[in-house]
Amino acid sequence: MKTQEHNKTELKELTVNIEKDVVEAFERMADNTGYDINDLVVIALKRFRVSHSDYEGTKVSFE
Repeated sequence: MKTQEHNKTELKELTVNIEKDVVEAFERMADNTGYDINDLVVIALKRFRVSHSDYEGTKVSFE
């Protein structure tokens, strides 16, 4: 995962309100791992997107 690059294509800002403890957890993870917090959030969102591809009306195949 360290070798993957995130946020290297065209970017678009997303402003959301998130529970304080979730934000603080991501801040700690960024501090502990050296990852940029933006990359951690993108990784989490990408994983959620793959796990819930049905929300987009698509199916993901791992073959």
